[in-house]
Parts: sequence; structure tokens; C-alpha cells
Amino acid sequence: MKQFKLIYTAGVIALSVLLTLGVASLILTVLGANVLDTFWVIFCYPFTSLKNLSGVINIMTPLTIVGVGICVAYRSGIVNIGGEGQMVMGLLLAIVFALFSDVPAPFAMPLTLLVGMIGGALWGALPGLLKAKFGVSELLSTVMFNYIATQAYSYCLRVPLLDPSVAGGSGDPQTVKLDASSWLLRLNEIFPSLPKGMRFHAGIFIALIVALAVFLFMWKTPTGFKMRAAGASDRAARYAGISVSRYLVLAMVISGACCGLAGTVEILGVHHRGLGNCTGGYGFSGIVVALFGGLHPLGVIPAAFFFAVISYGCSALQINKIPVPSNMIDVLQGLVILVIVAAKLIIANPYLMDRAQRRFMALTHRKEAA
Repeated sequence: MKQFKLIYTAGVIALSVLLTLGVASLILTVLGANVLDTFWVIFCYPFTSLKNLSGVINIMTPLTIVGVGICVAYRSGIVNIGGEGQMVMGLLLAIVFALFSDVPAPFAMPLTLLVGMIGGALWGALPGLLKAKFGVSELLSTVMFNYIATQAYSYCLRVPLLDPSVAGGSGDPQTVKLDASSWLLRLNEIFPSLPKGMRFHAGIFIALIVALAVFLFMWKTPTGFKMRAAGASDRAARYAGISVSRYLVLAMVISGACCGLAGTVEILGVHHRGLGNCTGGYGFSGIVVALFGGLHPLGVIPAAFFFAVISYGCSALQINKIPVPSNMIDVLQGLVILVIVAAKLIIANPYLMDRAQRRFMALTHRKEAA
């Protein structure tokens, strides 16, 4: 049984890779791009220099934090697809705090991160409460809260928080640059002896700590066990005396706090000011990362790295003069993600594996009989 499972898993992965490469090659051929050059840029170019690898790690950082937050919600029985809105509200409150508070420099960065977490937690708590108290579908509420958060942030960016230097001009709306005391330093700024190419910021360490802390909380504490029990079977959990509604809200608070932290880390580590598209869509990509990571906080880490490599490689196609339109880059990236997730679902489906095993055994018996 174990041997067949390994063969089955390897076969599904191999077929998925071949399918992805085949469809992507067909698309690239139609577009007139060199297939081998394109694949080299996507999968190999991110590893050709420390600068490129730093870019990958900077993308990996918010993906990891968001993915961990999504894991908490899913494991607790609530589907959080509002990570984007929670990121936006977290970074918005963090920006307001950083711009208008007057705290000593040593406390500026940690307090700003804390405010971002609180903003995301509050925005996540609202759909959690609606689900727990009124039975409102979290699929509907989280999507609507995404729109509300995005529009609120857009208004703040264009009116009360707009940088006076771009007011009335044709430039994209943005806030003034945050004080340097609140920034997350790059690694070569913390350790000057390191190579200059190591430009990723310290947020990656925050991401790894969050992943480990959530794992310990969810798998090593009574509260985490009750949250996972509520997610596995709410009826059984209620029968055991577990308050499912309370843990649903708690799960959304933790999930929203992670997403808000991810948005704040992106602002303090990369942009250093509020911009129009500073979330990078990580609130949505983090859902796929969480699924690909097996809905496990530690599994999210390699999954986020893999998707960061693909994202950075696709963004580098234009730099390397690969004639692929920018919108087709999203198509290629989405194709890879779709096939990977589909393969994972097929591998995790015991019914499909059982059917494959029966056919394999029947074929083996026929060969032996012949």
C-alpha cells in the first residue's frame, strides 16, 4: 500500500508537471516567445544573484504571514477569503499611527507592527462575529469587507493622507514617506559585513517566528486543540462542550491579525509609504499558498518560497526581454498555481487513489496470468 501510494503520488506530480509545461509551451509558442528561455527566466533567474534571491524572499515574507493566518481560519472551520481587506486595514492603521504618533524611535517599529495587527484583527473579527452570531456566510461577508477596506484606503490615500508634493499632479496617489525609525532594516544594514546583494528586510524573520508560534499554539495548546476540533466537526465539538462560535471569532481575529501584520511588514520593509497597490495581491495569493502548504503553518513556508520564485521569475520576463505581454504573465502564473492545487487535491482524494490502485492490481494480475 505504501509503495503504491508513493508511485501514485509521483505519477500525479509528473503528469501535472508535464501538463503545465505542455500548456505553457503552447501558449508561449503562439505568442512567439522562446519556450526554453522563458522557463529559464521563471524558474532559474531568481537564483542567479543575491539581489534576485532577496527579491524572492521579500515576496515570500507577506505570503508566509498571510498563508499562516489563512491556515488558522481554515483549521477552525471558517473560510477566510478576506485576507486582502485585512491587509489593507492593518497597513492603513499602521500608516496613520506612524505618521501622526510621536513615540520614541526604539518603539516606533514594534508599535507600528502591533497597530497593524490590531487593525487586521478587528477587520477579521467582524465577519467572524457575523458568522457566529447571525449565521452570515463568511464567503459573502469577507468578500464584501474586501471591497469596503479597499475603497476606504483609496479615499484616505487620495484625500486626508495624500502627499502634498503629488496633490493636484498626475502622479499616483501616495502618502509621505514614513519616518525611518519605523522601517524594517535590510539584512546588510543590520550586518554590514554581509554581501551588499543581500537586500531582503528583517520581515522574513518575523514571518518565520509567526509560522512557528502559530504551529505551537494550534498543535500544542488546549485552545488550539479546541479550535481544530471545532473546525473538524462542529457538531462533535458542541457535544464535547466546546463553544464553537467563540473559537470561530477567535480564529478570525488571529487570521486577521496575521494578514494585518503582513500588510504592515510590506509597508515598513519595502515601500516605506502608502501606495495604491502596496498589498501586491498577497491577500488572495496567500489562500493558494495555505492550500498548497497543506493548511499547516510550517508547510506554508516552503509553499510561500515556491510561489515567490514563480512570481519573481514572471515579473522578470520583461526585464530579460522575453516577448510575453504583461497580462499573459498572470495567465502563466495562474496556470502553474491551478495545476499545482489540482494535483494536490487529486493526491489527497482517497477515492481516486483507491480506484487507481484497483486498476493497477487488476492489470498486474492479468500480466501474471498471461
